Amino acid sequence: RLCWPRSMPQTRLPDGSPEIKVSFTPHLMPMARGMQTTCYVKLRGGASLEDVRSALARNYADEPFVHVLGEGEVPHTRHVRGSNHCMMAVFADRIPGRVILVSVIDNLVKGASGQALQNMNLMLGFDETTGLMQIPMFP
Repeated sequence: RLCWPRSMPQTRLPDGSPEIKVSFTPHLMPMARGMQTTCYVKLRGGASLEDVRSALARNYADEPFVHVLGEGEVPHTRHVRGSNHCMMAVFADRIPGRVILVSVIDNLVKGASGQALQNMNLMLGFDETTGLMQIPMFP
């Protein structure tokens, strides 16, 4: 169904808050592996691009596999290829009152197998990064 993709439930806030509306746009591009996602976020209550970037940086500061990039840095799938990492950045939208969140993952690792291993580590009381910090391989 075009208007309700399978990924939409993942875009809701954990507390179910309806205060943030998100447009979700996955991209399929000619590359060896990886996935780039673009989300358009409508700002409310006088929030700014920097407020969003700061909130993301605070929220993911202790997450070993999530990296919020600084102003002007663009995430590319080549930066995460063969790894369990997710990189994201926030940009101004041409539409006032909105920002664009771009994220990249290696969908063969972070998208499935790496995420399963990360979850198993947490469930069994192992360090979250066990078996996931290897040097990425090509392609």
